[in-house]
Amino acid sequence: MQFVRKILFPFAILYGWITFFRNKLFDWAFFKSYEIPQKSICIGNLSVGGTGKTPLVAYLGDHFNNKMKLAILSRGYGRTSKGFLEVFNDSLSEQVGDEPLFYAQRFDKNTRVFVAEKRAEGIQQIANTYPENNLLLLDDAFQHRAVKAGFSIVLTDFSSPFFNDNLLPTGNLREYASGVKRADCVIVSKCPTSLSPEIKEKYIGKIACSNVFFSSIVYQDILPIGSPKTQIKHVLLVTGIANPQPLINELSKNYTVEIIQFDDHHSFNQKDIEKIHQKFDTFVQETSIILTTEKDYTRLKTHVKEWKIINYPWYYQPIALKIEEENKFIQLIERYVNAI
Repeated sequence: MQFVRKILFPFAILYGWITFFRNKLFDWAFFKSYEIPQKSICIGNLSVGGTGKTPLVAYLGDHFNNKMKLAILSRGYGRTSKGFLEVFNDSLSEQVGDEPLFYAQRFDKNTRVFVAEKRAEGIQQIANTYPENNLLLLDDAFQHRAVKAGFSIVLTDFSSPFFNDNLLPTGNLREYASGVKRADCVIVSKCPTSLSPEIKEKYIGKIACSNVFFSSIVYQDILPIGSPKTQIKHVLLVTGIANPQPLINELSKNYTVEIIQFDDHHSFNQKDIEKIHQKFDTFVQETSIILTTEKDYTRLKTHVKEWKIINYPWYYQPIALKIEEENKFIQLIERYVNAI
């Protein structure tokens, strides 16, 4: 795979020039950006793949949910529908996407969730339909230069930071690393639980941003979908996320782990579940479970009875986000949000 990526280097040069020129056209105002009138925070990254945007959107949603009239706008990656839609807690993931459905199920009516592939149109629709909304979170919109948020956060994975990466298709960068200069804040995500000051300084020195924070994933107690087991020794992990390795590492501390891995945003069907159950039937039943991520569970939730998930010991893994210097981070965000 690495060899194939290396021989595609000429295409990476071409891709780089295209994205560079496109960004310059926005910088020079040749292409117009819709400047969002209400307070807005963009959460994005420079690389393809999972950098932890969903936990951060959830974190910010948790913080502002009861303080402001909040809206979350996502493209709704992988959905079968088109155009602008409001997402409700009983929407189907196939129609709205897994992440927007996850947000809708997490928050109460004070936070509204929407999908629109054309962000500017979606933002205007939200403003027309719910003019009382006074804070907008844009999920994965950093490269969507057709809109300009008031505050931008870029995430980069600790294990594969953007400053060590290359442009697509040789690497995973969506644009040149210099694009980080448009960000107001950078969060190094999925960090080990303890980082030395020397490593932090090294990362900060390579990130061209005045506000750099470090975050880690907190794995909470797994929760049963059906009947809980009294003892667990073996886990069959089922994932449809970009990078399950950190979860595998965490689970391996306490369990024997086998994995059935699907592509990111995989749309599960009944045949997938039947194959998973067939695999599980070969295990020692008394001490084994099937575990999936909280985001994957969002896609499976409406099919628990239909696909006989309830008949097997399925669990899901909730996670939370821990940000070092959390008070400083919150102060930075609230300083923007509360500014007149």
